[in-house]
Amino acid sequence: MFVRIPKERVGVLVGPDGKVKQKIEKKFTVELDIESESGGVTIMLTEKARDPSLLFKAKDTVTAIGRGFSPEHAFRLLRNDDNIFDLIDLRLVFGRSESDIRRVKGRIIGANGKTRKLIEELTNASVVVYGHTIGFIGTFERVEVARNAVQMLIDGSQHNTVYKYLQKKRSEFKKQRLELWEKPTDEK
Repeated sequence: MFVRIPKERVGVLVGPDGKVKQKIEKKFTVELDIESESGGVTIMLTEKARDPSLLFKAKDTVTAIGRGFSPEHAFRLLRNDDNIFDLIDLRLVFGRSESDIRRVKGRIIGANGKTRKLIEELTNASVVVYGHTIGFIGTFERVEVARNAVQMLIDGSQHNTVYKYLQKKRSEFKKQRLELWEKPTDEK
């Protein structure tokens, strides 16, 4: 499997003394061949690999680091099979219009990063704005809510409307969690 990441992110993928690369290789039983000049990364399963789906998790982890996530955040994909990586490419929304992409990125980040932080806090999903992409890591349900909030901002919704949506979803998540604890056991 082949992935291309920005050249300036290759050092982050390799990590100090190659530790990030080694951790990915060990956890997913893959081998990473990194071309530092082009940013190309070839991901191959090793002979020890038992689960071919690990190749896709390794690809997501490499892509997440390449799209601006710190290795610590990208490693959420290592720790929990319920976590997913998702990406919005703003070039697919706005074409090559740099001014539109810059404007929307500003809306998503917010003043002093407030909007992005709120999306993260209220969804418990990690969100990164890097280059022309918006990346998400978290459980499927939480990434979906974060992605919907970002899509609302892309579509021009007011920040207040997005914050209300996020608060409502957070309340729903809390209610679901409480219901799990309160389910009565079958009595005989």
